[in-house]
Amino acid sequence: MDIPKNSKLMNVLHRIGFQRLAWSLRRLHCPVDKNALVLDVGSGGNPYPRANVLLDAYEDTFERYHASLVVDRPMVFGQAEKMPFRDKAFDFVIASHVLEHTADPEAFLRELMRVGKAGYIETPDAFFERINPFRFHRLEVTDHSGRLFIYKKSSWRPHGVWVDLYERKMKDGAFIEFLKKHPEPFYVRYYWRNEIDFKIVNPEVDAGWPFPESRNDDQVGAKPGLRKRVVGMLRYVFSQRARNSKLDIVTLLRCPTCLNPQLIRDESGFKCPACTESYGIKNGAPLLYPRKDAS
Repeated sequence: MDIPKNSKLMNVLHRIGFQRLAWSLRRLHCPVDKNALVLDVGSGGNPYPRANVLLDAYEDTFERYHASLVVDRPMVFGQAEKMPFRDKAFDFVIASHVLEHTADPEAFLRELMRVGKAGYIETPDAFFERINPFRFHRLEVTDHSGRLFIYKKSSWRPHGVWVDLYERKMKDGAFIEFLKKHPEPFYVRYYWRNEIDFKIVNPEVDAGWPFPESRNDDQVGAKPGLRKRVVGMLRYVFSQRARNSKLDIVTLLRCPTCLNPQLIRDESGFKCPACTESYGIKNGAPLLYPRKDAS
């Protein structure tokens, strides 16, 4: 793979022992030139600064701990498994901490390859997911020799014995501090160009189970006020704000129902001239969900 995994600064920080700081800077590392068009899939409450276009399925969801959706550049609402974008519309596609949420990983990954020429995927590693499962993660993902291996979860906590052992012996202050200082081994960081090499190990498993009731102690993703402000400032500084404000989103869209590569903007939203399906707009963002009876 010819895409550098780390920036030069990240490599320097790794060499001098500042792994945690290097890890924090990965969100500023997007190995593309200034003219590349970048999509952030599942952008949520903290989109990547370099992304030009954002895609998310929900305005509000407990899967992001009810963090407010950030809409500071062109935004589209739609499904990652059936994205409302034209083929190869983007030079680079970011999917950070979103793959593990889908019940249909094959459709998700094929859509990334369809709309993008290259990209980046980040998830918890399968080992960490197994011992510390999240209630709304449907997959366990790991990588080996340039290939993603995906395990569909039959429930949110399919390896209960592992979890019990972890919580009795390892889930203490010392281990949590170790995780914070050395996070990289517990996550997958996967770059791809042209195609994603992946294998679904257990395709027969149905990962579409209903979410269990959430608990307050699940909310580990909430950011302290100061950190949230710093992240917002960095996002503001490193975003292509002037360029993003001038993007014509219509030139990138296609009908998510009939897949016609043309949508027409009208007063109420968008309309497909092929299947005549209409799509609305919410707070300036197109609502491009496929019709429910569409195949």
